[in-house]
Amino acid sequence: MSVSEELRSKYQLVVGLEVHAQLLTNSKAYSSDANEYGDLPNTHINIVTLAHPGALPVHNSKVVEYAVKMGLATNCSITEYNYFDRKNYFYPDLPKGYQITQDKTPICKQGFLDVKLKDGTVKHIGITRIHMEEDAGKSIHIAGEEESLIDLNRAGVPLVEIVSEPDIRTTDEAYAYLTEIKRLVKYLDICDGNMEEGSLRCDANVSIMLKGATEFGNRVEVKNMNSFRNVVRAIDFEVDRQIELLEKGEKVAGETRMFDASTGETYSLRSKESLNDYRYFPEPDLQPFVVTDSWLSEVKSAMPPLPQALFQKFTMEYQLPEYDANVLVDNKETALFFEAIAQHSENYKAISNWIIGPVKGYLNELTLSLDQFPIGHERLAALADFVESGKVSFAAATQKIFPIMLTDANAKPEEIAIQLDIIQDSTEESIHPIIEEVLAKFADKVVQYKNGKTGVLGLFVGEVMKVTKGKADPKVVNKLVLEFLNKQ
Repeated sequence: MSVSEELRSKYQLVVGLEVHAQLLTNSKAYSSDANEYGDLPNTHINIVTLAHPGALPVHNSKVVEYAVKMGLATNCSITEYNYFDRKNYFYPDLPKGYQITQDKTPICKQGFLDVKLKDGTVKHIGITRIHMEEDAGKSIHIAGEEESLIDLNRAGVPLVEIVSEPDIRTTDEAYAYLTEIKRLVKYLDICDGNMEEGSLRCDANVSIMLKGATEFGNRVEVKNMNSFRNVVRAIDFEVDRQIELLEKGEKVAGETRMFDASTGETYSLRSKESLNDYRYFPEPDLQPFVVTDSWLSEVKSAMPPLPQALFQKFTMEYQLPEYDANVLVDNKETALFFEAIAQHSENYKAISNWIIGPVKGYLNELTLSLDQFPIGHERLAALADFVESGKVSFAAATQKIFPIMLTDANAKPEEIAIQLDIIQDSTEESIHPIIEEVLAKFADKVVQYKNGKTGVLGLFVGEVMKVTKGKADPKVVNKLVLEFLNKQ
């Protein structure tokens, strides 16, 4: 299914996203069962999960803390008085037949995220609400078999559902929003963000309307998307499908559809339920709870620095280029690693170069995390400072000093450089005679340079570096060679 760009240009896409994030608590939302992924089926269940008569839920206070952290990170107001509700629905993989959730009193509401798009513009996306609820189990369908297998390990696992306003107008905006949500939950250490394992899931509410219209079209909810790319693919397919329907004079049915990643198409699952279908009513087995100002202050004080604030600090206070800042704040460990090293050196750009280049390369090659990196903050800062002092080149430090520091916890950059005899001699007095000698040797190439063939400059610099056995600073050599050539 493909619609022409001309036809697409008649319509405006409208998207709202619902993101479900499984929380990294030790136990489930309302029982003492372990909250662990990947164990044998039906090994993390007890009488509460199985809904035995008389078994009562007990609320996990860590879930409230994690939900509030997400609310604060997304500029939400926090609800003071909270209670839980029962959402009644046919759940083949939730034994009690209803889901404990929040309907009337979402823990967080009326927030927003400002996300940066590829072209550098910032999109303001409202967040309607964030509420707590429990996950259902998992139905497993084996090819060729009529029966479904049920694994209840996931039943009762705590979730927060983050519901955006229908403010998203392009797939690029949807992708950027989801990327920022994933980055936030990982910064806050409340969810691992693994979409393939289902710990971060997304439903998209998609509709279209004629450009200039003020009333949204009928929305379709699309489920079953396990990657950001598939969210984009599903939205694109829905846009084309809905345009074709409207162009034929047909209506877009309000329904729930599933996305098939193998075909890139959506298919109808069921007609869209109304709120009445869920028969919400307050959960009688759980006490309401109050978020006090004192407890909220404690949560705020324990919040880590967030990516947008760190980006501002890195670009404004440390004067890093936006590219460097974006790379560093992409995950919390890298950002905090940079921050820690920056306490020992003011060569911030040099530190960034080391982290983005050699450090990242070393970790990727050995599949290690930053907490396994063998060079401490002070020593890496000393290495960056040593290179910036001009005593060794970055290339020499990367190829000769860095490997030794990785294996010797006591080795210092300058001591290694002295032992290897790679201290640069970049004084003009020492380099001038060498440059004169090289230019005399390649007099024909000097003529070519004068005639506009500037590419031979690299030859002259390379020859000087060869004579100095790599001890000269390439930047200084380049500058001096240019001066000599321009004098001739």
